[in-house]
Amino acid sequence: MLTRILLLLLAITTLSSNAQDLTSNLYETYATYKEPSLNKRRIKHHQIQPLIQNFQANPKFHVKKVGESIEGRGLHLISIGSGSINVFLWSQMHGNEPTATQAIFDILNFLDAPEFEEEKQEILSNLTLHFLPMLNPDGAEVFQRRNTLGIDINRDALRLQSPEGRTLKRVRDSLEADFGFNLHDQSTYYNAELTDKPATISYLATAFNYEKDINEIRSNAMKVIVYMNNIIQKYAPGQVGRYSDDFEPRAFGDNIAKWGTSLILIESGGYANDREKQEIRKLNYVSILSALYTIAKDSYKNIPIEDYEKIPRNDRKLFDLKIENVTYELLGKDYILDLGIHRQEVDLEGHNHFYYKSSLVDQGDLSTYFGYETFDASGYKVVAPKIYPRSMNTNTRALWNAEGSPFKSGYGYFKTDFLPPIPYSELPGHFISDTYTVPDFILKPGVNPTFFLEKGGVLTHAVINGFLIDLSKPIEDQNFGNALILR
Repeated sequence: MLTRILLLLLAITTLSSNAQDLTSNLYETYATYKEPSLNKRRIKHHQIQPLIQNFQANPKFHVKKVGESIEGRGLHLISIGSGSINVFLWSQMHGNEPTATQAIFDILNFLDAPEFEEEKQEILSNLTLHFLPMLNPDGAEVFQRRNTLGIDINRDALRLQSPEGRTLKRVRDSLEADFGFNLHDQSTYYNAELTDKPATISYLATAFNYEKDINEIRSNAMKVIVYMNNIIQKYAPGQVGRYSDDFEPRAFGDNIAKWGTSLILIESGGYANDREKQEIRKLNYVSILSALYTIAKDSYKNIPIEDYEKIPRNDRKLFDLKIENVTYELLGKDYILDLGIHRQEVDLEGHNHFYYKSSLVDQGDLSTYFGYETFDASGYKVVAPKIYPRSMNTNTRALWNAEGSPFKSGYGYFKTDFLPPIPYSELPGHFISDTYTVPDFILKPGVNPTFFLEKGGVLTHAVINGFLIDLSKPIEDQNFGNALILR
């Protein structure tokens, strides 16, 4: 009996070691398989069509048009493998959540490549994989969550009014999928509960009833999630959250779990200095492929589901910039405040690019909140920005970096004879028209955060449109997004 136990433990240890080796190799070789044509988040339906056509012409894959969006954009299912276990992966049911769509094409490139032959044989002989990328192409076209009908497809599992939702249910039912991967993006302001770490990846084994019961189907999803969490911890330690499992009777994930599929929700959140979420895309690629491997090997079944509850819950206590302990004078009295700033993205025409329009979202005691960037302003005082009295015609960074420049002298607003036909400026000062009235300066939630900081009577920093600038350093060496053009 003891010998059998030792042999079982040895087999589990060997399997775990092999899986770890695969994960490391996937991470290190990722650039080989990354789809180069998809390198920005705002991808469109027409960009993925040539990729789908290439797989359609490839005998390794079976590609089938399974539906159309409201505006007539085709929805395609890409399948590969011969195993008896069906795994269904779909992405971008919310049009502005594209990270996993990119990762899906990276995974397809990997499955088509000659390397990792033994591991791919293990996956494809035991599993049949089905990918439905970009379920909401109309929403993706204008980078919005909802579809053209204006509904959230993920709340249409019962009424099935959207053609996209009907396609999703029809495909799931036709496959009778054993596992489903529901791939999303979440707000970058989620953090792992009680930590300053962003929830770079959040997981959920969706509940199938209000009681949140755990049957074998949900238990299997929990075990795979624990496995994936252990992988992410290696590359983004402490940056995994557990999404709320409150039952939502209209949602696809909850219903798909009810219909008999082990449903794994993956939410791609935020990662420091990863504006286009390319590192998070890589983590999706590595963790999903590793999860497919453990499903194929059946090794996930040995994982205790108790470890699922150890993953920290999602919380929402992150700012892009947090300024702590700053002195703010109001009506002749000084107050100590923390300031929490969000840098909101605003899409430009065509929905291919964006600019930042920041907002002060909270102030006061923010000691239970965190920032991607945190500045301790103890001893610093808020100084209102000034309006430069003469028209500015220069567009060179040299002016802004020069000692004694208007910018470094506390001017945050500049009039100019010419305002370009765009709403933002890459220089660290707001450009305004002659007719624009700058509002009286006050710190309150909802205002655009533009002010200066002084210490010992000397201006040391500027906050322009929510970006902190050290006046002692060249602007081009700092993390500055844009200022605004105000008419």
